[in-house]
Amino acid sequence: MPLTKVQSRGTLNVGAGSPNLVINGAMQIHQRGGTITLGTGLTTTLDRMTFYKSHGGTNTVEQSTDAPVGFANSLKAITTVADSSVSATDRVALLYRMEGLDASRLEFGTANAQTITISFYVRSSITGTHGGAVGNGSDNRAYPFTYTISSADTWERKSITVAGDTSGTWATTNARSLQVAWGLGVGSTYSGTAGAWESADRNSATGATTGVLTTANATWYITGIQIEIGSQASDFQHRSFAEELELCKRYYQVSGSIKGLPMVRYEGTGNGKAYSNWRLIPEMRATPTVSFTGTFQTGTGYAGTPTSGDKTNRQFRLLSASSVNQNDNLWVETSSVTEAQGIVSDAEL
Repeated sequence: MPLTKVQSRGTLNVGAGSPNLVINGAMQIHQRGGTITLGTGLTTTLDRMTFYKSHGGTNTVEQSTDAPVGFANSLKAITTVADSSVSATDRVALLYRMEGLDASRLEFGTANAQTITISFYVRSSITGTHGGAVGNGSDNRAYPFTYTISSADTWERKSITVAGDTSGTWATTNARSLQVAWGLGVGSTYSGTAGAWESADRNSATGATTGVLTTANATWYITGIQIEIGSQASDFQHRSFAEELELCKRYYQVSGSIKGLPMVRYEGTGNGKAYSNWRLIPEMRATPTVSFTGTFQTGTGYAGTPTSGDKTNRQFRLLSASSVNQNDNLWVETSSVTEAQGIVSDAEL
């Protein structure tokens, strides 16, 4: 598989063999499951893989078993309804968003900014020049890049080397920091000149194809994403499924069934809500948004979707939908043994 190298401007700091800074780069983890239709704005698909969509067509994303040698999975994007044309502000782009605590070692925004190399395997039904961009969490610094797909429906490995940005604001906390975008079709407003840093919001490079958006049933696959310090792309560094899942759970957790979960009556005298303390393992990036799947009742007769309270990034309190009697035995139950029940905790960037 050919390896395409795109050199950036600036001095290269050799660091081949550095750890891969990407979580789920081999597309093993898909906790949300199934085929996901992109909504307007941000939609997270496979774990840590978020799309931005703003155009008139329809795109779906799924986990695929079509992958290059050495990989089991890839991310597959399909244009199910094509856009007749791409306006200046239209765009669909895959975004990998890195937390500042992980990106801090790159020292972007300082005189010591490190050179990075981004490598990935890609396959598309649309050949030609494709584009993307590296940017910051404030969406006001960007380095557009291009890569070429030489043969339709053929896996190819690409590599882009980017000199670290000595300007701009780059988070070093648990906030969004470095972002890499791959444009499936991006209008002129969010496209810039490839090969140089600029103060702008970019998801692609000027002149890159928009054919994935304007062609019905067009496909675009990616896997083996790696970001490392240095000017050379090393072999992809695989993690075990268990390791990758644990890293993903910092950003998104699905509990599975909680049928039978014991609950106790809320503190105080008389009647009150039932509760159960829920521990988040591992602790999450930030206090999550908590939602519930399935139909719940607490003991007998206290139906309704529960709520969450006293939330932190380490735990929260699961509360019954209504007050319960003081002496009732309490647990999470459902009227159908086949009905899925669970808790979803989301702290994605």
